[in-house]
Amino acid sequence: MAIDAGQTAPDFTLNDQDNTPVTLSALRGKKVLLYFYPRASTPGCTVQAQGLRDTKAELDAHNVVVLGISPDTPKKLTNFITKQALNFTLLADEDHEVCEKYGVWQLKKFMGRENMGVVRTSFLIDESGKLEHVFNKFKTKDHHEVVLDYLNGK
Repeated sequence: MAIDAGQTAPDFTLNDQDNTPVTLSALRGKKVLLYFYPRASTPGCTVQAQGLRDTKAELDAHNVVVLGISPDTPKKLTNFITKQALNFTLLADEDHEVCEKYGVWQLKKFMGRENMGVVRTSFLIDESGKLEHVFNKFKTKDHHEVVLDYLNGK
């Protein structure tokens, strides 16, 4: 079940890389870029995270908090953050419950095999908790640019 812009973002609480609970609704008053990615430390996910890391100041200027979500464990997220010097929070959705709420846990085909996994998608949530925009057509290396272009009104 996909969700669309204009809907209220489904609330959740997940543990971050430090095993500290993070609740989406606690971030009201700020924009939140909720980005779902398949797996920490893989090539595409690394490039995507590096782009967000390198443009954090620009995202901060738009009052945007970045939260990355994957089915990884907090330990894997900590390793990813340390290795890539990431400057934003990653959340562990090990049972993919939040991925399912957002409609990004889907059947995927890769090299002739089918399995369930995260379809790379980002949601911009406004200050009141509504989905402002859904980003689902981008390359991992351009993800940050697509988001910033939207925020800058391009």
